This record gives sequence, structure tokens and C-alpha cells, in this order.
Amino acid sequence: MYRGLILTAVAAVALSASKAAADVPLKGFFIAHEACPALQSIKKETNPGDVRTEPGKSYPIIAKNKSAASHYLIEVEGADPSRRWVAIRCGEHVVSGGGGGGGSGNQAAYVLSVSWQPAFCEGKPKKPECQTETPDRFDATHFTLHGLWPQPMSNIYCDVSSDLRLADKNNEWDRLPEPNLSDATREKLSEVMPGTQSKLERHEWIKHGTCFPADSADEYFSRAIALIEQLNGSKARDLFAANVGAEISGKAIRDAFDESFGDGAGDRVRIACQRDGKRNLIVELTIGLVGEIGDQPQLSELIAASEPTDPGCPGGIVDAVGRQ
Repeated sequence: MYRGLILTAVAAVALSASKAAADVPLKGFFIAHEACPALQSIKKETNPGDVRTEPGKSYPIIAKNKSAASHYLIEVEGADPSRRWVAIRCGEHVVSGGGGGGGSGNQAAYVLSVSWQPAFCEGKPKKPECQTETPDRFDATHFTLHGLWPQPMSNIYCDVSSDLRLADKNNEWDRLPEPNLSDATREKLSEVMPGTQSKLERHEWIKHGTCFPADSADEYFSRAIALIEQLNGSKARDLFAANVGAEISGKAIRDAFDESFGDGAGDRVRIACQRDGKRNLIVELTIGLVGEIGDQPQLSELIAASEPTDPGCPGGIVDAVGRQ
């Protein structure tokens, strides 16, 4: 009997050790972009206490579930148990200053976040910009602007009243003030940010733009537009446009960034994917930037000055317009 108990205990320890060995340790923080379930078990999808991540909040990160990760293990204060798994699409891994990024650059001062709109729309089909998308519209074959985010991700809502913060957090973007933009900036923004149909620019200005060192919303958005125009004139955009409906690897994306923006540029890019049935779709790229983003910003210089980051998703499908 005792021998059987010992063998059972040994087997349990071995199983636990095997599971732990599969996890890949990480340093730094997880910055939540969405309110997502914080799971005790990925496989069983258990969530004691119905815990969810809070957009904009930073959580200590412990590990990812495997090299080609689908989830991060984070520490959620007040949760029981406190260690929880959250899908990588729900935020980003940020390494704090001096945190072993492996490069000679600096911790990102900004993050340029760009979307592949058809993939985004697979998960948000009721959004106005998704209901109106067509195969010949700009966002069918170009990156679109999600946002330009001052870092760290806790640097949000600068001098913004509590009622506007609450409206933004509740996704009541129609209650937010419309940014004061020139006709030229607004026209260009409506092209590179189709989410303006959902008033995304109001959200981005209130949450992130108010913390950007510019004198006006027009300066903030015009500089973000300048950056994404350079990205859309690059080999990275050409790679995506030439492979709509096909799968591309993270290495191919990083190589395209290196070719356009200099050696090592691809190491500053994190790829975010989302599952759509049996398909794994590339939905967003986040790019670390360091330096002054002035009236004529140079994307290659801003990328080169930043630190390497977690590569994120190892690759996926470049989605085409329309529900698949």
C-alpha cells in the first residue's frame, strides 16, 4: 500500500515538473489592452472569481505556455489563485528598463500599433468599419493605424476628467469630444484608420494622445500618419499584400522589416495573432520606438534606437476581406 502511495506521489511530482518545464520563463510585465478572462487552466478554461484583465493595467509576467505561445502567465493581485493565464492577443509583453531585451537600444518610449483590418473584422463583424469593408478599399491591402502609445502603458489619460475616463473605459466613445483636426489630417486619418467610423480617434486621443508631447491633436495624428505611411511604403506591407489568403512566418516579417528599416528592425516588432476556427490570423503588429517624433519622423531611426522585444506569434494567415 505504502509503495503504491509513493509511486503515485512520484508520478504526480513528475507530471507537475513536466508541465512546468513546458512553460517558458519571462521577465517584465503584461500590459492589458482588453478586458480578457484570466484563466486558472487554459485547457479547462476555468476562471475562479470570473477575473478579467483591466485595459491599460500592468501585471507582472511569469512565463508563456510554450515557445509558440498562445497565453502568458501573469500575477493578478487579489485573485485566488493569483497566477492566471491570459491570451497573448489581449495585450503585450513589455520588458522594463535594463530587463534583458538583449539589444543595445533603449526601452521603447512609444509603441506604434498597426492592424491588419480584415483579421480584426473577423472578430468584430458588427463594427461599422467592418460592415463597410470591401476588397478594393485601402485597408484590404494596407496596414491600418490602431494607435501611437506613449510608454509605459500606464502613461494614459493625461489631464483628462474622471467622467471622460469613465466614458472611454465603458466604450462610450460617442460621449468623447471630437479631436480638433485640419481637413487634410481628418481626410487622411479616415483612410489609414477605418476605425474612425467607430470614433476610434476619440478614444486614442483621450487615452494616449493627451500624453503625447505635442501641442494639439492635429500634431499627434499627423505624426502617427507619417509613421504608418512609411510602414505602408515598405517591404513589410508588400509582403502582406502579396500573401493575402496565405500564411507567412514571423521570420519573413522580420526579414522584411530588416530590408526596409535596417538590420535588427524586425527584432523590434511583436506579432499578435488570433484564432478564427482552425485558422491562426495575424491581427496586429506593435513596434517599439525611441526618440523624438517630430514633424518629419524617420521610422527607421526610431525603430533602431529601441530594444528588441518578444516576437509574439510565430506567424499566421494574412486574412482577406469578408467572413471566412
